[in-house]
Amino acid sequence: MRGQGQISRRLVVLVVVAGLLLAPAAAVDVQAVLAPFPDLAGFARLLASSPVARELAGRSSLTLLAVPNADLPQSPSAFAAAAGADLADVLRYHVLLEYLSPADLRRLPATGKLVTTLFQTTGRASADLGAVNVTAAGPSLGVVRSPAPFPGSNATVLGSVTSVPYNLSVLAVDGLIVPSGFDLAASESRPPAAVNITRVLADARGFNVAASMLEASGVAEEFEGDERGAGITVFVPTDDAFASLPAGDRLQSLPADRKAVVLRFHVLHSYYPLGSLESIVNPLQPTLATEYASQAGRFTLNITRSNGSVAIDTGVVQATITRTVFDQNPVAVFAVSKVLLPKEMFTRADSAAVVAAALPPPPAASNSMPPEPPESARRPPTKLSSPPALRGGARNDTAVSPPSSSTAKATAIGRWCIELLYVLPVLLPLV
Repeated sequence: MRGQGQISRRLVVLVVVAGLLLAPAAAVDVQAVLAPFPDLAGFARLLASSPVARELAGRSSLTLLAVPNADLPQSPSAFAAAAGADLADVLRYHVLLEYLSPADLRRLPATGKLVTTLFQTTGRASADLGAVNVTAAGPSLGVVRSPAPFPGSNATVLGSVTSVPYNLSVLAVDGLIVPSGFDLAASESRPPAAVNITRVLADARGFNVAASMLEASGVAEEFEGDERGAGITVFVPTDDAFASLPAGDRLQSLPADRKAVVLRFHVLHSYYPLGSLESIVNPLQPTLATEYASQAGRFTLNITRSNGSVAIDTGVVQATITRTVFDQNPVAVFAVSKVLLPKEMFTRADSAAVVAAALPPPPAASNSMPPEPPESARRPPTKLSSPPALRGGARNDTAVSPPSSSTAKATAIGRWCIELLYVLPVLLPLV
């Protein structure tokens, strides 16, 4: 028995150890880890305003190469664009898909180690150009460089900032590292390809109406020119938002050129990631429709933060951003809960009709007037009506209809029961 007990205890220990070894590491909140370090506030904001923060939410066993405020370029977006790269991809290049502690860096071979980054997972990096080479370098912890070196592609590891053992290691580096494979000379003369907004909406699903309206109106083609420079931000109503419009809404009856104005009203002529919209300084923003207006200050959107989300007020409709559809500088696309109707073309009554279509019918008001009686009820009675006392005191000049067959039948049964009560005392003694 004692031997069996020892075997059982050993089995339990083995099961527990195996569970610990095989269990996946819990994901770490990178933003919460960086929050106590004000010197990394700029880098943390870049992560928060890009899709990279959401991509990190479900990952673990990472090394983050964070750039201190003093070493960040004045305009990170311009720095990335100068290399023909997207800022989000540059940030992904600073996320190594392997946990590296300072001790691990000191044990690196002289030739260094090739480590895959989050950029490699996008499919935009050819061969191993989505990886970085980490090598030891004298007194510093190491140097990180891309496999195909060119200016701006190297950074020195300044030291360890913090770590969550075996889950997240944060290392400070002295500058942003640009992914490999970008031709600097070509990028300066050839602008990046424009984003096809209608294709983005088709891939995202749930935006069929908006995509078809953009394509039919030709407004989508205008976006390609507007993407250059400051970029664009597009607010796209979902199919449910269009479905909530009443059947006879004025939007569908507008001529093509007026519909195009409404579509342009959904676009800002600047690139705003979600983080920038949440902390926008000037809430009153001009739209592409403003540029086509005859007077300045028309067709503007009032963008504010309300109850933890971004609210958009047109003066007629109040909508909220429900999710990010696409965010790659210089284009941001957000889903909105309602169709944005400009006050220059619509009224509050149109907005109320939209809301009424999306809500169940309200209960009848207690002080509402009764319905108009039918014509037959307003004519003088053709028969004598019963006295008010028999009508429960109700004042009513309608004729009294004869009792129905069901009423007469019920009356006859009642009389039969009463007669039976009188007869039973006579019949019971006989039984």
